[in-house]
Amino acid sequence: MQIILNKISRKFNYEWIFRDVDFEFEQGNAYAILGSNGSGKSTLLQIISGHLHPSGGTVTYFHNNQEIPVDDFFRHVTFSGPYLELIEEFTLEEMITFHSRFRKFRHSMDVNAVMEATGLIRNRNKPIKYFSSGMKQRVRLAIALLTESEVVLLDEPAANLDRKAIEWYRNLVAENHKDRIIIVCSNSQSEEHDFCTQSIVIDDYKKSGK
Repeated sequence: MQIILNKISRKFNYEWIFRDVDFEFEQGNAYAILGSNGSGKSTLLQIISGHLHPSGGTVTYFHNNQEIPVDDFFRHVTFSGPYLELIEEFTLEEMITFHSRFRKFRHSMDVNAVMEATGLIRNRNKPIKYFSSGMKQRVRLAIALLTESEVVLLDEPAANLDRKAIEWYRNLVAENHKDRIIIVCSNSQSEEHDFCTQSIVIDDYKKSGK
């Protein structure tokens, strides 16, 4: 899998959030998108995911050296962000079972194996609406990293996680990064992204104009 950004720009009303981002993401590597609050990190991640159109420039996706249309990219990507809604009426087991009906898990993992990996299996029958923010974040991250996909996009993955849970997150990434593109959006927490080998500092792409 390869993702190529060519002069990606985005503006809100008449103000440019960022302009002319050129970058190539290659399979087998982890990347960080860094910047201050409100700098446009999440916006760029949504453009990469195909959920948001750039105001200028192009995103091109290649799989097995064949270009794939943006409308098909969702088959190759998983996403996690602290704002991502879970179905809170579902129990943990129901949530993971529901997801498994649409996407397969890596290494032929079944629902029980994924619940074990979250570290929350004792809460398998508890509705997610009663989970703490940190527990919900574990569910989001586990689903994103354990679903079979070539690209994993993680927006502020350490949000709401305590020290023990951050260590859990880092171990989960280490066990599931091979042969994938992993892109992490982060404000400043080095624990979120210090395993990444390359980075985009979004503040470097601030330009005025209309």
